[in-house]
Amino acid sequence: MGTISIISVEHSDRLFWLGRYTERFFTTLKALEKLYDSVIDKDQYGYREYLSAFGLSDVYNDYKEFFKSFIFDRSNESSAAYSLSRAYDNGIVLREEISTEALSFIQLALDDLDRAQNSNQGLRLALHPIEDTIFGFWGCVDDHVCDNETRYIIHCGKIIERLDIYLRLKYPFEIIDAEFGRLCRCLSGIPKNSPYHYNQKQLSSLVEIMGLKDGYTEQKDLAVSSLEALFEPTGRS
Repeated sequence: MGTISIISVEHSDRLFWLGRYTERFFTTLKALEKLYDSVIDKDQYGYREYLSAFGLSDVYNDYKEFFKSFIFDRSNESSAAYSLSRAYDNGIVLREEISTEALSFIQLALDDLDRAQNSNQGLRLALHPIEDTIFGFWGCVDDHVCDNETRYIIHCGKIIERLDIYLRLKYPFEIIDAEFGRLCRCLSGIPKNSPYHYNQKQLSSLVEIMGLKDGYTEQKDLAVSSLEALFEPTGRS
């Protein structure tokens, strides 16, 4: 076991959102790549279902404009690029906790994304290097972060974000259930004296919904709201 540290609420919140924003970037990118193939092959307006899942309106002239905005536009708060830039902002503050090496992978991913936007390759081929870069980031976090509290908070943010997107997009229950199991194990690793503690009532609500198995889709909105309220600190760094 690593040494348990006492960290501030502010840094706990930044660690949590570093995990969330990094995973939001990665999972959003993967979902958009899959959606792109579907739109190209089947329905050019298929992106509207994605927008609806996140409660967003279609303000785009066509699917090309949608994908350009949701992948590359840092001014769009729902885009992959925005999430990655916010992850970097948190990483800068947390450089000592996560290591300079881990932060460098986020910078590399930003550079890769800029290159992909200006690439003449197909979308999937242009974006492919970024996947390995994010895996490198997570490898660095696991290798360089020795403090259990720090590592568990980052990973809780990561898994919560993944679950949030999976729930909204109605992924198969077995995939969601596996991630929920990971989340519960991660929660159990956060020290009791940590300033970042979860709400047992919200966790119980999620357990009940997961008990519905494939029927979870009927309670999807409640699951998402319970997941969002799982941790008591509510700031967004």
